[in-house]
Amino acid sequence: MLKRFSAAAALSAAPILALTAAPAFAHVDPLAHGVMASGILHPFSGADHMLAMVAVGLWAAQLGGKARFAVPASFVAVMAAGFALALIGAALPFVEPAILASVVGLGLLVALAVKLPTWLGMAVVGGFALFHGYAHGAELGGADALTFGLGFAASTAILHAIGLGLGAWASARSAVLGRLLGALTAVGGAALMLG
Repeated sequence: MLKRFSAAAALSAAPILALTAAPAFAHVDPLAHGVMASGILHPFSGADHMLAMVAVGLWAAQLGGKARFAVPASFVAVMAAGFALALIGAALPFVEPAILASVVGLGLLVALAVKLPTWLGMAVVGGFALFHGYAHGAELGGADALTFGLGFAASTAILHAIGLGLGAWASARSAVLGRLLGALTAVGGAALMLG
């Protein structure tokens, strides 16, 4: 009961904290670096993206079973939808604050070892992924969308795999270690918000 209350309180606080966030401005210009290279580098170019992507893998590892693959796959799929929304010019408010909130929220899910059904875990990360994908699309400029999109989708999957590997490594040593990684992620996200 306390674990569920803590998770609910933590997740409800993340959007409030996000309203105080400043834009990360940590993206690579596709035209200056080449479209595929820029797409690949894009998720690695900002701490906000890296922390969130690795946290998805960490949480998927904690959830176990089908979630190990379904949760990261959901993130990548919904991220692609967010990318498409940006390409067609749809408006999506609070993109950068939502990205920063995703870092805190995902970190807290890992820190609190929140267990959800796989479908709900997919929905949670999908909600965050929409904003990450939109940010990728908004940074595209005049570059080729398909090449850039394939690049950042591949890098995102790699970051998820790193999180899965860290999660498996941590759980083999101590349940506390994985939770500590989540807490550090949440603290990192809060620092980015205040930064």
